[in-house]
Amino acid sequence: MKRCIILANGDTPSKKIINQLYSVGVNKLICADGGANIAYKLNLIPDYIIGDFDSIRPEVKKYYFSRSEIIQLKGQNDTDVEKCLKFAIKKKFGEVFLMGATGDRLDYTICNLGIVLKFYDKIRIKIIHKKSILIPCSGNIILNTVPNELISLYAFDNNTKITSNGLYYPLKNTTLQFGKKESTSNFAASDKVSLNIKGGIVFVIRELNKAKKNGLFLNA
Repeated sequence: MKRCIILANGDTPSKKIINQLYSVGVNKLICADGGANIAYKLNLIPDYIIGDFDSIRPEVKKYYFSRSEIIQLKGQNDTDVEKCLKFAIKKKFGEVFLMGATGDRLDYTICNLGIVLKFYDKIRIKIIHKKSILIPCSGNIILNTVPNELISLYAFDNNTKITSNGLYYPLKNTTLQFGKKESTSNFAASDKVSLNIKGGIVFVIRELNKAKKNGLFLNA
């Protein structure tokens, strides 16, 4: 499966994490408009820069003009991140690590969380932010874990039922409707956690440093 990084114009991610993704074969970097400013700051060369270009700084665009493929899409029906995702789908990528998707604007953050759900059937999106990684899940899932690793679960409606094995606070056909009930700061009781998710999508949020030791970047 082809995998890429999409870098949005939010908080600056860790270059160390980006290099770790490169080391396991995630070797294409797509910047969403002002995400190129962050790539410039981190001394990274994007493969593609995509957007309406209302956020990229002129000197950054000039610097990447002969180094990256620059694709200007002016339509306002999609965010720049959505433009990048549609491009990635067209290029047959199956998984995206979305970084810089959260920042000092709450609407920006909520929009990008919604995009994970919106594109779920088309491409798998994992959001990395500081110490955490968000993974959308459905069906039967087995997580390789570290005992006491924090694992939080969020669903969105009454139709989604979750049963767990290996969590300290077990779930049994439990509904975690957003705004009514959630499983925040649950944690692994062993080295494996299994989830049976019926009727919807669940956001699984894990500790990045612990999760990546168990092949998270490769197969979670």
